[in-house]
Amino acid sequence: MEYLKARRTLEEQGLVITAVVIDGRKGLKLVFSDVPVQVCHFHQVAIVTRYLTRRPKLEAGQELRRIALALKDLDEATFTELLREWYEKWERFLKERTANPLDSRRWSYTHRRIRSAYRSLKTNLPYLFTYQKYSELKIPNTTNSLDGYFGKMKELLNVHRGLSRKKRYLLISEILSK
Repeated sequence: MEYLKARRTLEEQGLVITAVVIDGRKGLKLVFSDVPVQVCHFHQVAIVTRYLTRRPKLEAGQELRRIALALKDLDEATFTELLREWYEKWERFLKERTANPLDSRRWSYTHRRIRSAYRSLKTNLPYLFTYQKYSELKIPNTTNSLDGYFGKMKELLNVHRGLSRKKRYLLISEILSK
């Protein structure tokens, strides 16, 4: 809801949104479904790293992390093929289940975190190469420039610690309107 409100505010001020680069948060793809959406490569790798760690112990995790780290250097066809080959190789491994010792009717996937890392890549795949599909729009593949701006905004907000939510919102609105 807040994302939609923000979009409408920007458009009311005359901003024409031709494309967006998002960090992977849910809801943003829906708000901008009428324009090209690019998922930030840095954030996608961070999501995978959150599930796998920087040094995965299992070979499947190590391979998946290498594929994720190569994201910035690949085209969509190559990345998709690497992901497909990885899944074919590790499909049985990913389907392994662990029984609940307290309840024989319950189970969970043994390698949940690797499954989640893969699912994140698979789900975001249609949005990872938008910058290549719409090269004429010169869409960046990361949110780095925006993150730098928000870093400065956070510094300004930290000077005013203790503000109520309403006053904090007003301060952010004032900063953005300049």
